[in-house]
Amino acid sequence: MSDTTATRAMEPSDTVFYATEEPHPENGTLLGFWIYLMSDCLIFAVLFSCYAVFGTSYAGGPTASEVLDLTGVAVNTAMLLLSSITYGFGMLEMAQGRRARTLLWLAVAGLFAVAFVGLELNEFAHMVAEGAGPWRSVFLSSFYALVGTHGLHVTFGIVWLATMMVQVGRHGLNADNQRRLTCLSMFWHFLDLVWVGVFSFVYLVGVLR
Repeated sequence: MSDTTATRAMEPSDTVFYATEEPHPENGTLLGFWIYLMSDCLIFAVLFSCYAVFGTSYAGGPTASEVLDLTGVAVNTAMLLLSSITYGFGMLEMAQGRRARTLLWLAVAGLFAVAFVGLELNEFAHMVAEGAGPWRSVFLSSFYALVGTHGLHVTFGIVWLATMMVQVGRHGLNADNQRRLTCLSMFWHFLDLVWVGVFSFVYLVGVLR
């Protein structure tokens, strides 16, 4: 009888496991990332507010219509929107479990984003060469702060995208990588929405004012 009891106690079905830490909550990462995006919204709201207040303080320097190039920024806007669209294609391929096609579309999205940052840096360099640096007036300081902060976000997104491509190439489209790509997708499209505000409020209103 004692032998039977001992055998019974060793059966796998009776094994009890204890977790040493709290389990990862489902969708906890996405919720946390939404909170981060809301904090980023506050940062851009402050920058937009500063530009709204100081956007006409030219201090005898160049005005927005004199230094901003709508044609160039229209091309730049197209680069960012195409980047967002191609990233969306990558997410669709991810949902189908196609790693190679996902990487292809992510690479295309990254190239469009690099083009966007390159054109923005060229715009800044051209403005500084013409004497319209951020130190020239409060208008230009608020302009560089707003547009430059957005550009830094895009640059960070490119680094994040390159890192995720390496991770997907090594480990495939596992659950962790899919969750991270989803967070990056939210960040990517958030930057598009912010840029629509920048293009409309800073460039269009500034040039037509």
